Amino acid sequence: MAKAAGTVIINTEMCKGCELCIPTCPQDSLALTAMLNKSGYHFAELVNNLCTGCTNCALVCPEAVITVYRMPKIKAAAAVAGVSA
Repeated sequence: MAKAAGTVIINTEMCKGCELCIPTCPQDSLALTAMLNKSGYHFAELVNNLCTGCTNCALVCPEAVITVYRMPKIKAAAAVAGVSA
């Protein structure tokens, strides 16, 4: 069975670096950056392409700055196989 594929978009200027999203990611796809946003916080970022679009990170984010996108399984399978769907 094909693994689902997804990605996240994080509003880095609104992220306060609470780190709640990091341990909730079953794929270890998130980490804090060494950079600071305009408010002076380290912010979360996607660090690998193993995201499955599970939405755990977005559900625990107290600032609601994470948007999750999930590809349909057919497109996800093609992406994993390196084929255009």
